[in-house]
Amino acid sequence: MQQDIITMVHGSGGSATSDLIQEVFASEFKNDTLDQMEDSAVVTGGSKIAVTTDSFVVTPPEYKGGDIGRLCICGTVNDLLMRGAVPKYITCGFILEEGVKLDLLKRVVHSMAETAREAGVQIVAGDTKVVNGSGEFYINTAGVGIVADDVDIKASNACDDDVIIVSGTMGDHHAAILSERMEIDTNVTSDNAPLVDIVRNLLSNNIKVHTLRDVTRGGLGTVLKELAKASGKTFYIEDEAIPVKKVVIDFCGLLGLDPIYMGNEGKLVAIVAKDDADKALDVIRNSKYGEDATVIGEVKNDNPGEVILKTRIGGKRSIDILQGEGLPRIC
Repeated sequence: MQQDIITMVHGSGGSATSDLIQEVFASEFKNDTLDQMEDSAVVTGGSKIAVTTDSFVVTPPEYKGGDIGRLCICGTVNDLLMRGAVPKYITCGFILEEGVKLDLLKRVVHSMAETAREAGVQIVAGDTKVVNGSGEFYINTAGVGIVADDVDIKASNACDDDVIIVSGTMGDHHAAILSERMEIDTNVTSDNAPLVDIVRNLLSNNIKVHTLRDVTRGGLGTVLKELAKASGKTFYIEDEAIPVKKVVIDFCGLLGLDPIYMGNEGKLVAIVAKDDADKALDVIRNSKYGEDATVIGEVKNDNPGEVILKTRIGGKRSIDILQGEGLPRIC
C-alpha cells in the first residue's frame, strides 16, 4: 500500500482493498485455507463446514427493496452458498452509536429474522455494544454452513470451454442505494436476496458447477477479474449479453457510471461445464431470484488471468478490478 493511513478507498472493493487484505491481514493470518481467498472457508469438523464473516454498514439503513438487516443475512448466507454449503447458523454483533432510534432498530431486527427464516438459517448468537456517535449503527456477522463430501466449488476449478452465467440484472442494489441517498426519484429497488434456491437446485440437479461467486462490491468486472486470476484462465464476455435494467442504464447515464462496476446483493456468477450450460441456465431461471439469468461468456486458456469484454461495436476491452474509489460508496 502506498498510503500510511487508512482512507475510504481501502473499502471500495477494488485494488486498494486487495492490497490491504494481502499486505495487512493475509500476511499475518496466513494459512492454507485463508490463502484460497474464497467467499467462505471450507474446513473440516464433524463434517466439512464453510465458515464466513462480514460487517455491514450502509447509508441509508433502509432503502427501496431492503435494509441493513436483510442485507447482512443475505450477504452472509450467499458467501456460504458460493462454496456449495448449506447455510445453517449465523451470529450477529451490533455496534450502536448513541442516538439510534429504537423503532428503526426494531424494524431492522425484524427484517433480519424474516430473511433468516427465508434462507433457512438460525441466528444462534449475538452481541451488542453502544458507543458515542451520531446515531449510526453497524452489524457484524459470522456464518456456518455444511458442505457435502462430494462438493468442491472454488475459483481455481474453472476449466477451458466452461460457460459463464449471471443469475440476473447488474447494478440494481448500487443504483437503489445511490438514488435513495441522492434523493433521485427512481423506481429502482435493491436486489438483496438469499440465493439458497438457485444453488440448491443447481447441486440437486447434478450440474457440474465449477465456480460460484456473488456479485457485490466492485461489481461484475471486479469479480470476473478476481476469478480469472485465481483460475489462471481467460474469460471472454459479451457486452450485449450482460443484463442491465433500462432504469439502471438511464441512472448510470445520468451519473456517468459503468454498470459493470456497480454492486449487487442478490446475484451470482456461475461457471459450469459446457455440456451442462443449457440445463444450468434453465435451472437458475426456474429458481427464486434467478428468472433473468443469462449466459454472458466462456472460459479459455489463451491469456491467463485476463477478462476480455467484446463490445457492442465489435471491439475488445480489457476488464480489470475496480481501481481507486471509482464510484460513490454504497456500504
